[in-house]
Amino acid sequence: MNTISRRHFLKYLAGSVAAVAPASAVLTSCKRSLSENTSEDIKMTMRVNPNSGDRVGLLGYGMMRLPMLPEGSPEDPQTGRFDQEMINQQIDYALEHGVNYFDTAPVYCRGLSERCTGIALKRHPRDKYFIATKLSNFDNRQWPLEAGQKMFENSLKELQTDYIDYLLLHSTGGGGRDPETGENLSGLEVCQRRFIDNGLTDWLVEQKQAGRIRNLGFSWHGDYRAFELLLRLHDEGRYHWDFVQIELNYLDWFYANEINGANVDAVTLYGELEKRGIPAVIMEPLLGGRLANVNDEVAAELKQRDPEATIASWAFRFAGTPQGVLTVLSGMTFMEHLEENVKTYSPLQPITEEDHEFLMHIAEEIFGQKEIPCTACQYCMPCPYGIDIPANFTHFNRCIREGNTPQSSGSPTYRKQRRAFLVGYDRSVPRLRQADHCIGCNQCTHHCPQQIKIPRELQRISAYADKLRREGGPL
Repeated sequence: MNTISRRHFLKYLAGSVAAVAPASAVLTSCKRSLSENTSEDIKMTMRVNPNSGDRVGLLGYGMMRLPMLPEGSPEDPQTGRFDQEMINQQIDYALEHGVNYFDTAPVYCRGLSERCTGIALKRHPRDKYFIATKLSNFDNRQWPLEAGQKMFENSLKELQTDYIDYLLLHSTGGGGRDPETGENLSGLEVCQRRFIDNGLTDWLVEQKQAGRIRNLGFSWHGDYRAFELLLRLHDEGRYHWDFVQIELNYLDWFYANEINGANVDAVTLYGELEKRGIPAVIMEPLLGGRLANVNDEVAAELKQRDPEATIASWAFRFAGTPQGVLTVLSGMTFMEHLEENVKTYSPLQPITEEDHEFLMHIAEEIFGQKEIPCTACQYCMPCPYGIDIPANFTHFNRCIREGNTPQSSGSPTYRKQRRAFLVGYDRSVPRLRQADHCIGCNQCTHHCPQQIKIPRELQRISAYADKLRREGGPL
């Protein structure tokens, strides 16, 4: 694995800084535009895909966490508990403000994300937006070619379109089980079986040639050898990747590998794409919200440096600065999140060299807190034993950030911290769904994009909660 020096970030951002002013001159040669949506009053920073000429808003809309109807509302027969009216309103606002890349998948939102996205986008002219969706054939019963073909055709149906702008092989690098023996397979082996050996990617190339896919790429988590395999196939000319989706944020820039020993630092991933001229689509710019919900000390440092900037805007600016980034995805459940993120990128104020050094200092502080690197993506769910895995991790991380994980019963704040942890735990996670019910079956681990050793972390939480319960008296 190649390592890339800290100073390489300056090379990556140099083109972005220079490109802010003269962008209009570059973009006039695009093959496809936003039509009337590209009026002078829209300030969204736009990027151009060199492979297709697409002019893409730097802020992309992740359709993984959609707004829900209020508790107790009757479910819609088509869209379940998802609030289609609010989804429509937010997509309307996004398109009006230069957001034109919508990222979904067959597995998002209980299998309804594509349908909700299709309903909302169908109300607008097809040339006003780009649809990105994925081949999410995670289950080994979905690995045969026919199953992948059926999934693709169903995506077209749910999205109410006859072509996909950006089609991804979903979460390459994730491990799994052999469908016959049940033995664990590495991310490399699963990637080979899911997409290469069964002829699925060759078939997708045919669909691209037929105009049913405009850009073909992949998203990566996990086994770096799968990332290397797909790039080697690109270099050899077997496949041409028009884009690749990676996780990139200021914590993962240098600390992804140190956090859990499995993932690869974002600086390496981005560097491999940049030297090949492959545009990067960025996921997890906020690490599932962790970089928007930092502890008070870190928040104070960020506010001192720029009192007007939001905590989240620092992470979004970092993710959008490298010149090879096509768009930065954000799952915006609430309108206020959408409005704030549009503001951050309208236009982008690129990260400077001094900003970069400051954020590396912030990353070091956050890394030192030793949180569980969960982004609440829900890929690990459902647990066959009923454990709410993301809720357990969310509570534990929140207590770390808020200083409510006491280590010594002799501390003057021990009783207060102990109560905050235990009472908060029972309120946020029902007892039957808490960590102590994990039996270590390990089914969840293969699905985790962050490569978290989930049973080990659940055992850590269970042991810690049990220790607090035994040590003290009444709460």
